[in-house]
Amino acid sequence: MRDEVHFYNRQLETASTDDLREMQDQRLRALMREMTTNQFYQEKSRAAGLDLARIEHARDLRRLPFTTKQELIDDQIERPPFGRLLTYPVARYRHFHQTSGTTGPPLKCLDTKEDWDWWMRCWGYVYCAAGVTPADVVFCAFSFGPYISHWTAISGASQLGAMCISGGGMNSEQRLRCLLENRATVIVCTPTYALHLAEVAQGFGIDLGSSAIRIGIHAGEPGASLPNVKRAIEAAWGAICFDHAGASEAGAWAFDCEAQSGAIHLNEAEFIFEVIDSQSGESIGEGQRGELVITNLGRVGMPVLRYRTGDLVELTTEPCACGRRFAQIKGGVVGRADDMIIVRGVNLYPSAIDNLIRSLSNIVEYEVNICRIAGMDDLSIKIETADKLGFEETALALTHEFRNQYSVRVNVEQAASGSLPRYEFKSRRFKRV
Repeated sequence: MRDEVHFYNRQLETASTDDLREMQDQRLRALMREMTTNQFYQEKSRAAGLDLARIEHARDLRRLPFTTKQELIDDQIERPPFGRLLTYPVARYRHFHQTSGTTGPPLKCLDTKEDWDWWMRCWGYVYCAAGVTPADVVFCAFSFGPYISHWTAISGASQLGAMCISGGGMNSEQRLRCLLENRATVIVCTPTYALHLAEVAQGFGIDLGSSAIRIGIHAGEPGASLPNVKRAIEAAWGAICFDHAGASEAGAWAFDCEAQSGAIHLNEAEFIFEVIDSQSGESIGEGQRGELVITNLGRVGMPVLRYRTGDLVELTTEPCACGRRFAQIKGGVVGRADDMIIVRGVNLYPSAIDNLIRSLSNIVEYEVNICRIAGMDDLSIKIETADKLGFEETALALTHEFRNQYSVRVNVEQAASGSLPRYEFKSRRFKRV
């Protein structure tokens, strides 16, 4: 561990609540002092009748209005190319990235050297909690386009002192051969792509269970905390599966730990968190499902204050067996506030459907078509099965599970082997028809 670069602060993980809150307040005040030149938030606070300089404690943040991703995108469209969110002149920034743009125009994100160091600290928590050490060989199975998660993942592993291998510019077979030949011990990718690589390996007669991979770190979409998805990844790879959550505009804000409790830690050393009711915007208590709101404390060059992530979580402050005292979210991110599907009066999220489908090992890949009928959603599910002769049996089992768990009827269709899309980055299996 390269302690001289302050990879991350071990002591804060076990600090008392009072000490942690005091540290957050100190960093928040330091952030506010730097933001006198941040036009976006200066104007936003003035419109709300507030002075950013008067924000001294985390509780003061609740006087500020929320920030949404659409606001940031609109600001960049109106004032190209980077909008008014930058705290410093453009010449001070070193890193450019942008979001995937799967739900609209991409958001451009810039980072200074100091901001990049902050990203490395955040990834320090991710890697160290998963048990990654300088002795590991980390394979990042990403395309390495303009997406910040790809670059921070590989830079974070390098900062830790581990050897890093980029999977950019390779197809799935080449990535498998590369990680096997070079005895990679850690793979970083989305949960969907981990399962796809396992499918490709099976087609080539490759036994991933006998590889050197011992740890999988998976992010980009819900999945690695879903019991059946996690079980499928671990069975295919013979490795321990760790969840991680983050966002290009907010930072790497949550990580899984060695306790493998089914909950992941919120990084309260680098962020201030709130959970709100998505409809009213009011704060809600522990144990209730709500939308996560984030204020990052270390990305001074392009900060977000009270940022509505759209991620649904259930907060808990119960002690973790690992000894860390950061708050946790049960089951990771359970869904998106705007992704709920109402099927015959039953509220479902894609993550719940994914977990149910992954409980049937004969299903290789799937796609869900959502049809609006009489004001309600109907589900039609296409599945590829490992055994063509087993489709009827698998379809019956799938419809039974939907009826048994959710009292919902679904239509199941057979898809030819290899006909459904495979995804390297975020999956898009749910489509409205």
